[in-house]
Amino acid sequence: MKRVIHLSFLASVIVVNSMAADDLASMFSDGKVSGQFREFTISREYDDTRAVVNNDFMRKANAVGGYLKYETGAWNGLSLGAAAYGTIGFALRDRTDLKQVDPTLLGEQNSNDLYLGEAYLQYKNGNTAFKAGRQKLDTPLAGSDDARMLPNLFEAYVLSNTDVKDTTLIAAHVTKFAQGTFGRVYDASTNSATTGNNVLSATSGYSYWDSRNQAGDFTDMGEYAVNKNTAGVSVVAGIYSGIPGLKLQLWDYYAHDILNAIYGEANYGWSYASGVAPYVAAQYIKEDNIGSDYAGNVNSDFMAAKIGVKVANFDIYGAISHNSKDATATANGGTISPWGGMPAYTQGMVTRHQFMAGTDASKIAAAYDWKNFGISLNTSVYYASYDMDALNGYAIGQSWTATESGFDIIFNPQTFKNLQLRLRANYTDDFYQYSGGTVAQNGSVSWDEYRFIANYNF
Repeated sequence: MKRVIHLSFLASVIVVNSMAADDLASMFSDGKVSGQFREFTISREYDDTRAVVNNDFMRKANAVGGYLKYETGAWNGLSLGAAAYGTIGFALRDRTDLKQVDPTLLGEQNSNDLYLGEAYLQYKNGNTAFKAGRQKLDTPLAGSDDARMLPNLFEAYVLSNTDVKDTTLIAAHVTKFAQGTFGRVYDASTNSATTGNNVLSATSGYSYWDSRNQAGDFTDMGEYAVNKNTAGVSVVAGIYSGIPGLKLQLWDYYAHDILNAIYGEANYGWSYASGVAPYVAAQYIKEDNIGSDYAGNVNSDFMAAKIGVKVANFDIYGAISHNSKDATATANGGTISPWGGMPAYTQGMVTRHQFMAGTDASKIAAAYDWKNFGISLNTSVYYASYDMDALNGYAIGQSWTATESGFDIIFNPQTFKNLQLRLRANYTDDFYQYSGGTVAQNGSVSWDEYRFIANYNF
């Protein structure tokens, strides 16, 4: 697979011409190596009652990999960094059979993969920081979504400043997107017969036209999302935390010739002398088509609210959300998020139907930290429900209720520093449901899924 390494010419000039030999030596001798080794095992047992399928099967995968990163020391605020990312499947059955091998741990065609995922120049001066090149981003509507073997990565130019008290201001321009392995779970394609799968992919964080064959490739933002070259995505944001307990953030994503998305969120928490700490939160997303309208008539509103309370080491919350619908709009008015952004309070471990048109979603979750028992253990459980409108765009013309429950156990053994062991499970009922129309489509898709992940950070 072709991999092209892009290094800034300007950065090369600065490094070569502006530093003495001793400065170069110090910059690199002060550098640090870091990384993560990851082992991931996943097993999903399907209950597929659709007439065209009408069978149960189990899809599995095992992989090892992670990333290895090197970042130089700073010279007058300037530093460089690079990281290689890779995944290697093992103990697999037939790699070419998606009913046997889960695609979310592997590269294109279920192959092993290795590529330069980060290569950046970073400059810091006082309260201002600038980072340019391949990098990892985690923002509300463009993020790493590190849910499987390898995360999403970006080619971007990011400027941030904290001169204003309690405020972070961000301006960025993102030019390319390298899909991680998780997006391969969605079967978006240019085949018109899979329109529903395209909507599922685009409202779940990935491409509207090809989510299986772009993993690991740094692709133009527009080409990845809608198969059209564009000028990328320009972003501005402000984050304010000057009032105790309150955090406000506002983001604007201008995806040239595709859409403009505004994301707003407010979080507020307080505590009592008794140790009880309630909190509330709200979020809102507004999307509209712009320019050449490469994604068509984009018109959506998503809103959500969350309320919870922390008592000692116990945390419980409930959340609700609603997405608008519009029969004349793309995805019938669903919220499109093709670059890994998935901030919704009501998302499940795998079910992300909350962004589909007309969906009313709810979620309850509880977590407990076992540190008072002398162990580094965190456990959580949840239940989510999605009331689907007939305009959802996935199971076209159908309305039904999808549900998901699950648990998450995270253990950090004290005898093995930097090692994390994680066991996750989700039990998904009626992820897809269809009745009437084409007989072959009638039926539903449900599954039980288990994941074991071992992360070793260094």
